[in-house]
Amino acid sequence: MTMTAPLLDVAGLTLKVGTTGRTVVNDVSFQVFPGEIVGIVGESGSGKTLAARAVMGFVPPAVVLASGTIRFDGQDVMAMSGKDLRAMRGSRVGMVFQEPMTSLNPSTLIGRQLDEGLALHRKLAAPARRALILEMLRRIGLRDPEGALTAYPHQFSGGMRQRIMLASVMLLKPALLLADEPTTALDAVVQRDVMELMVDLTKANNTAVLLISHDLGMVARYCSRIVVMCRGDVIEQGKSEDILARPQHDYTRKLLSAMPHRLPARPLPQANTPIVSLRDLVVEYPGRQGFFRKEAAKRALHGISLDIQPGEVVAVVGGSGSGKTTLGQSIAGLIKPAGGEIRFNGKPIAKSEAAYRDYRLNCQMVFQDPYSSLDPRMTIGQLVGEPLRQVAAMSQAERKTRVTEVLAEVGLADGFAERYPHELSGGQRQRIAIARAVVRRPSFVIADEPVSALDVTVRAQVLELFDELQKKHGFSCLFISHDLCVVEQVADRVIVMQDGRIVEEGPRDAIFDAPQHAYTQKLLAAVPGLESTGDGGVKLFWRLSQAEKALAGAAASAST
Repeated sequence: MTMTAPLLDVAGLTLKVGTTGRTVVNDVSFQVFPGEIVGIVGESGSGKTLAARAVMGFVPPAVVLASGTIRFDGQDVMAMSGKDLRAMRGSRVGMVFQEPMTSLNPSTLIGRQLDEGLALHRKLAAPARRALILEMLRRIGLRDPEGALTAYPHQFSGGMRQRIMLASVMLLKPALLLADEPTTALDAVVQRDVMELMVDLTKANNTAVLLISHDLGMVARYCSRIVVMCRGDVIEQGKSEDILARPQHDYTRKLLSAMPHRLPARPLPQANTPIVSLRDLVVEYPGRQGFFRKEAAKRALHGISLDIQPGEVVAVVGGSGSGKTTLGQSIAGLIKPAGGEIRFNGKPIAKSEAAYRDYRLNCQMVFQDPYSSLDPRMTIGQLVGEPLRQVAAMSQAERKTRVTEVLAEVGLADGFAERYPHELSGGQRQRIAIARAVVRRPSFVIADEPVSALDVTVRAQVLELFDELQKKHGFSCLFISHDLCVVEQVADRVIVMQDGRIVEEGPRDAIFDAPQHAYTQKLLAAVPGLESTGDGGVKLFWRLSQAEKALAGAAASAST
């Protein structure tokens, strides 16, 4: 690629909060050339999203430009009038936001939302705009483009909504695309599909991309250069292979070392009776009813049978809609099964009220989003201590002591009991959710995507904490995740689900090194991994290549 003048040139950008004078972006400089993909990485609060939004003039009203310049295609963005900024946004610079459900209007048809930008920035007749929209919807893989025009965002999966958001931006063929965590909440296969689609669309138009992400594997796979930010400062930038293989700054080395990695398989205690057993579990959701017709019930789980041993961590993986969360919520008693049986310590939980109560008290759940699962009106001490209200023999003083002990275990000892959830960071709120789940010393914990919304270093801290608590208290765990890197670190055994069925299960090493089912192979093929080079750096690898070698070796051994 011939690099002449940069398309985007950010020089000495400093942003401050006007009311306090606090610097949130400090002397940031980087360039993006036409057709290039540049990644910005860093922890939450590093200033990467704010720096990118400044390119479009999207900084919050309280944030002011203290110094520096942003030049796009030779023009000073900060000196542009409101009219010129509106002409640039969408037409010349597009942005894909992190959560498509909040950036797509839930009350407006998809067709109208896609047409809005074209009608504003392109002098085309309505039939020509419609033809372009349908062509783009076909390119992003929608089966029924005509039907999509008259559908609403909530009628699509998360991956399809992100594809539609990408289509709405790329319809205008911008010169620069800002992608802010475009695949955070998506499963492995959909992540790769969305990224490959984005790369294909940008290559076709020679569009430059500024990719904001905390997924170092994805950044390593798709970006030619990387900018590393920490607390508003650019601490390192350069070619991707140089940054990954030979990081110069301690913070970059810290980010790379925080990536999940496989630990040696641990021996598990032998037990005659599983802690939790499922037999032919079926879950159905009733169909919608109308005046003249009634839709058939949708079956979400098709006869699931599963045993979880004492002290074992069983990970459930699969794409969106595979039934992972439905399985976890059914086991937790939050969804009533349409058929099948759940046993706890060998006893059917539905046989008596006493058996069901004992099970519910010994089965706790860590939800994906701690902020929505923690009551904002209760203090941290009240939230963590709430499960202890069911322990009749425990006095008030003993409950307070237990809460203090558990908060210390999760690293939130001093003064946190009197705070409220909104006063904590995302990582701290997830620690509170874990503390609440283990405060009763349960024998079984269900963790539903407990680290999906956390950045690299906080994720590593929460996973380490979870491992320590699991070893200390010995609870069994059903760990639901779409992040195969995390699963590879925490799981003893892996369950692969597709369309409400278990398609493969086995020990972690067997699943990752020699997957037997085509869907498992597809999942592993979608995930780029980073492995240590032993000197503080990492290198990119694809899991499927290793899995294929293992399968080839097994086939050769079988033939001889």
